[in-house]
Amino acid sequence: MSKVFIITGAGRGMGADIARRALEAGHQVVATGRRPDKVLEALGGEQDNLLAIALDVTDPGDAEKAVQAAVDRFGRIDVLINNAANTYGGFFETISDAQMRAQLETNLFGPMNVTRAVLPVMRRRRSGHVVSISSLAGVVGLPGTTAYATSKFGLEGWMEALRFDLEPFGIRTTVVEPGYFRTELLTDASSNVAELSIDDYAERSAAMQEGRARMNGRQPGDPVKLADALLKVVDLEEPPLRFVAGSDAIEAVAVKARELLAQAEASRELGMDLAHTDAA
Repeated sequence: MSKVFIITGAGRGMGADIARRALEAGHQVVATGRRPDKVLEALGGEQDNLLAIALDVTDPGDAEKAVQAAVDRFGRIDVLINNAANTYGGFFETISDAQMRAQLETNLFGPMNVTRAVLPVMRRRRSGHVVSISSLAGVVGLPGTTAYATSKFGLEGWMEALRFDLEPFGIRTTVVEPGYFRTELLTDASSNVAELSIDDYAERSAAMQEGRARMNGRQPGDPVKLADALLKVVDLEEPPLRFVAGSDAIEAVAVKARELLAQAEASRELGMDLAHTDAA
């Protein structure tokens, strides 16, 4: 059955791949980005099933306008894919306060803004699916990703709790945890360098930037295959709460799960008997 998608960050990278594959599958797509002309260019121009509209996810007013335009054009919204994101790479002390806040505005509050605008539409129909693209860095802390990991760990916690808010209304949630895919996240358009220079971090910062440059364009994951997999996920009667995407992510998440279990067990001796003596 044809669905109505609203996809953020659809002008390039993974968002464009998802939008393109959804259109090819016969779905109706509201593709959003800061520049609708670039969105249309990325998706092959005007189409009956495509609405390209401006959306800065950090602006709640933009989100409300985009949702209203989607409803005016297609009458409903079945699937929201929160994809728009960027990254601020660097060690914590080299990331300025302004950069950290900007990272959270885009990667955490951005999806919240769009979801808050979409949910009344879904609640009225008692159906819908909210999908948020997280990252392996939302499950496993990685070197030089303190800002990005903070935003994605926050996204994961929000989505995990949000499911309980929305289940009574028939609205599903899925958080997607991709590993390294050949997207534009490591390009200059999406990646920002830490503003602050601290000698103690200089050598490692330079090595990290060189490593990111070498990896760009060589990531193992194919974003088109991920887009196809996501279309299958949103078509499931009972979609997963988490979709771990890519062999690298699956292995890393499995290791993290074992580490958490080991840490819980190691905490038993000191951590279990901490209740008040008068507790029932």
